Amino acid sequence: MQFKHPELLYGLFLLLIPIIVHLFQLRKFQKEAFTNVAFLKQITLQTRKSAQIKKWLTLFTRMGILAAIVIAFAQPFTSKNKTFNTKTETVIFLDNSFSMQAKGDKGELLKRAVSDIISNVPEAENISLITNDNAFRQTTVKTITNDLLQLNYSTNQLPYDAAVLKSKKYFSKNQNTIKNLVFVSDFQQKELNFNTNNNETNLSLVQLKPVSKANISIDSLYISKRTSSNIELIVSLKNTGNTIENLPVSLYNNGSLLTKTSIKIADKATTIFTLPTNESVNGKVTIDDTNLQFDNTLFFNINNNSKINVLSINEANDTFLKSIYSSTEFNYNATAFNQLNYSAIANQNLIVLNELNQIPSSLVTALKGFTNNGGVLVVIPSNNINIQEYNNLLSNYNFAPFTKQSETEKRLTNINYSHPLYSDGVFEKQVSNFQYPKINSYYPQNLSNAKAVLQFEDGKPFLSENNNTFVFTAALNKNNSSFQDINLIVPTFYNISKRSLKLANLYYTIGKENTFDIVTDLQQDAVLTLVSESSKVIPQQQYFNNKVAITTIDIPEKSGIYNIKNKAEIIENVSYNYNRNESILVYQNFSNLDNVTISNSISDAFNTIKNDTKVNELWKWFVILALILLIIEMLILKFFK
Repeated sequence: MQFKHPELLYGLFLLLIPIIVHLFQLRKFQKEAFTNVAFLKQITLQTRKSAQIKKWLTLFTRMGILAAIVIAFAQPFTSKNKTFNTKTETVIFLDNSFSMQAKGDKGELLKRAVSDIISNVPEAENISLITNDNAFRQTTVKTITNDLLQLNYSTNQLPYDAAVLKSKKYFSKNQNTIKNLVFVSDFQQKELNFNTNNNETNLSLVQLKPVSKANISIDSLYISKRTSSNIELIVSLKNTGNTIENLPVSLYNNGSLLTKTSIKIADKATTIFTLPTNESVNGKVTIDDTNLQFDNTLFFNINNNSKINVLSINEANDTFLKSIYSSTEFNYNATAFNQLNYSAIANQNLIVLNELNQIPSSLVTALKGFTNNGGVLVVIPSNNINIQEYNNLLSNYNFAPFTKQSETEKRLTNINYSHPLYSDGVFEKQVSNFQYPKINSYYPQNLSNAKAVLQFEDGKPFLSENNNTFVFTAALNKNNSSFQDINLIVPTFYNISKRSLKLANLYYTIGKENTFDIVTDLQQDAVLTLVSESSKVIPQQQYFNNKVAITTIDIPEKSGIYNIKNKAEIIENVSYNYNRNESILVYQNFSNLDNVTISNSISDAFNTIKNDTKVNELWKWFVILALILLIIEMLILKFFK
């Protein structure tokens, strides 16, 4: 029990007054002679005992009356909070990620949550409501009802810690208020579990659970084989429910149905579609699934109008480069060093200096301008270089200089598997025992600011990279090296070329950082736009001589096929899809959490908050007690003989 005015309890010292009155008899008695009083002695003793009991009863009732009045004026109350009439602040975080499309016992989880919030929060109460992509500060449910009813699903779910931190920003800085944070979500199992380190707010977790955890999703799509006439397209699907015997899978191009198949799926399955080569495809794959809807469609594009321009400046045999840079994906051109047309450099994406003996300063200047505009350079030294001219080139790209040629045989033993050239599916696993290529002579070099890609057994670099410039320290001709004879040379040069012009993938995922290049010439102040039937966005972009580098993360917000436009001209198409992480209906278990209130419904959470903040005032009961004691005292004085 607590008191609104505890200082009034000093009035309890007034209880000394009736004690003093009863303990000190101030009335004086006078003796009167009376004959033959022996028969009255027993009656006198009994009367004295009865009078003493009456006095004590009167004392206790009067003390009770006075104490009850004093306590009533101190205004006692009971509450789970430490202060009387403390103001409360309520912030609601409503998870509107795609997993909230799952069906609960009363419909979609998100729609039901919106309905419960509207029903359980008083219309006039000030609240703040936050979603993954929106926020309403210091408002009322009545004001935002229409916004809540039209709430859309968000393409990205905030991490739980980020959501809590974002929500706490909407509380005031007043430390004397009770801060209630209601977190409404299905709480899918993520890489990081929900963090319960919470000392500042009263945290209520409302975990909404679907009736069924079954869901079928289109997980991914990729090209497995490409021939002169056909492209083999593989679609991967996942199932978290019971085995489906016949699941329809449809393939569309430009909105028209191309083909349809049916597959059996337990937990995973794939199906294959065949498309003609050299034909642009604006495609989508769809399935029929009644659970989550966002992952039933996967958009993709096959664009055949862009190739990577490669120029090899040779003073050595370039046969191995011709075999790698085939005409299906590359525009490969080769020229002898003494026949080089400098004006052709600006139109390239990748330039290979194939064992040049000399690199004059005029070429260095042209190459520096080329790389500054997004080009990629590969340097392969010869066995007889002008080391001063080479070091002049290397210094322009912050590489350590070559030292005098060493004719000691070296083995290439170390591969940097984490480097972007090899990190994306080149190796199934790290290989510690393979056919080591041998180098007869090389130019020793320190790494300095460069990143090692391939290294010799003593740690010296064979291939290093800095700012999209790749430098070999040895000639690659077969007289000096066996590097051309191992399979590693193909992914090395192929992936270097992919760094020079990042052609658009089959599709991209909204919410991840996506980068790709568009081959086009833009006029001054012109920009490229992403346009679909329902939206138009301007992505982050950087213009170079013959390409535009585009970067997207959170835009566009909707999945679909987008035209990349230069004003009214459609240059290319690109597809975006929602992240499939939301498709996995696995949820966290909060049974062992402390310092939080866990509910299965919004109504239960708000009832708990109301009970926690409810104040039971008790002063009326003490007034009633004082009146009862007063009546008892009157009865004692009147009827107690």
